Amino acid sequence: MSRRARLAAMAVALAVAFVLPVPSPAQVFSLTKDQLIELTSQNPFQRFDDGRPMVPDAQIARARGLSSEDIWSVLPGKGFRNQYEGHFRILHPGMKLVGRAFTAQFMPVRPDVETVLNERNAKAGLPRPSNQFVIDQLRPGDVLVVDLFGKEEGGTIIGDNLFYYIHKTTGSAGVVIDGAVRDLEGLSQIQMPAYFRNVHPTPIGNVMLTGVNIPVRIGNVTVMPGDLVVGDREGVYFIPPAHVNDVLDRADEIHIHDEWTKKKFDEGKYKSSEIYGSPKDPALKKEYEEYLKKRLAEIRGR
Repeated sequence: MSRRARLAAMAVALAVAFVLPVPSPAQVFSLTKDQLIELTSQNPFQRFDDGRPMVPDAQIARARGLSSEDIWSVLPGKGFRNQYEGHFRILHPGMKLVGRAFTAQFMPVRPDVETVLNERNAKAGLPRPSNQFVIDQLRPGDVLVVDLFGKEEGGTIIGDNLFYYIHKTTGSAGVVIDGAVRDLEGLSQIQMPAYFRNVHPTPIGNVMLTGVNIPVRIGNVTVMPGDLVVGDREGVYFIPPAHVNDVLDRADEIHIHDEWTKKKFDEGKYKSSEIYGSPKDPALKKEYEEYLKKRLAEIRGR
């Protein structure tokens, strides 16, 4: 074998090892803990035992007040222009989705690959890689984020029974599925947020599980395990943990600005251009800055 051929073979072997590491007792198809830490090295928070970033519960609670505008005002300025995905069907439009991303990737079945994947699980003493293999690994606060490549027939990772299990296990955090769901009538009775592409009566089939807690693509977004997931009536944002605090702090300022602006409109003395987006009169601007300082101190407890 030539030197060039040997180098090419080594590159392929390294790539395969990175995506499909040696099986572990917890997860067969995932990043190793060190690989996940490397890919999320800017994470400022603690981590789960597998290396996944753990956005604190306090930040998750604060994030329930976020809007798409709050998030958009921060992330593009930091170079993150591909963190929003829309065009979902939304199970409960009035219910906010907030939690930590737990990712899974499915691909169309290819028998030779699927055989190897099944054999690897069997040798590790693990169940056949399936939708329930993924669901059984969820923790409180997890949002299940599934790349099912937009599949409808056979792309239904959950019906109402598994949806109910996720609801109980995660504390009703929610799901984001780039695929379909089934048993919509039953799902609608369970108070948990869900974003999905479509509905189909068939059970999951003709797909194979190829990754758990790896980077996945949901529409135009690359989602990392541990991202803060925020969904509202418009769509879903995936916030890198490194920028969660910036987004939350900026959201406080936006909410206070909107609050003050509406108060001034309620007075009936000003045209919109005099107040929004920034007051033109120096006295009004000073009034707003004082109001902002006072309200931030109230909100943040300082």
